[in-house]
Amino acid sequence: MIELNGSIAVVTGGARDIGRAISLQLARQGASVLVNYFHNPADAESTIAAITSEGGKAVAVQGDVTKSADTDRIAQAAVDAFGGKINILINVAGGLVARKKIDEMDEAFWELVIRLNLTSVFLMTKSALPLMADGGAIVNFSSQAARDGGGPGAMAYATAKAGVLNFTRGLAKELAPRRIRVNAVSPGMINTTFHNTFTKPEVRERVASMTPLGREGEAREVAELAVFLASNSASFINGEAVEINGGIFFS
Repeated sequence: MIELNGSIAVVTGGARDIGRAISLQLARQGASVLVNYFHNPADAESTIAAITSEGGKAVAVQGDVTKSADTDRIAQAAVDAFGGKINILINVAGGLVARKKIDEMDEAFWELVIRLNLTSVFLMTKSALPLMADGGAIVNFSSQAARDGGGPGAMAYATAKAGVLNFTRGLAKELAPRRIRVNAVSPGMINTTFHNTFTKPEVRERVASMTPLGREGEAREVAELAVFLASNSASFINGEAVEINGGIFFS
């Protein structure tokens, strides 16, 4: 049983899909959770309602994690809401934006995808660290795309997620004196809005059939891994990137 009683957690992109599942799982294990969202307050309200209905503690805070003023505000809001230092930061926010090959991309699109998926992790982490307790944990979200280059039109996304892997490794070394562990999760094909939006059903079916376990993953399964990495049950895991893809790809 993972025990997080008394912990304060911040989850970016914490209102839907994998982020929502993580927020719920953290609260079930006793953490007080700041659920960050960008543009859909209904999702955030639904997540908060689900947490509080089970007796958990959570607040929703709107913010654009590609902007340092917002990440500063999000980090401070966690401290103000729960009256202590941040113990756990889980950087989930990100997205593909659109599938574009290099001849279809302009500089603005490239920079948007990099900022959404990589710069956001840097900014949120930089904002949280002065308010974070020693001995805490950071979990960043990469992707299987970081290892294999992604599917058609996902090169910018894959590049950003590869950056998250090395950011994670470098940060794990830098924060070791504070005993703050930094790890990453690299999901494969997970049943989420991401793939509902950007992946054709026939592609999903083909990938699922090629996966040794014969199916897509579920947000709950990714959440359980992320919360494990954030907990003291993973106290000697640091600078690692854990693949969760049903065995279709090995790093």
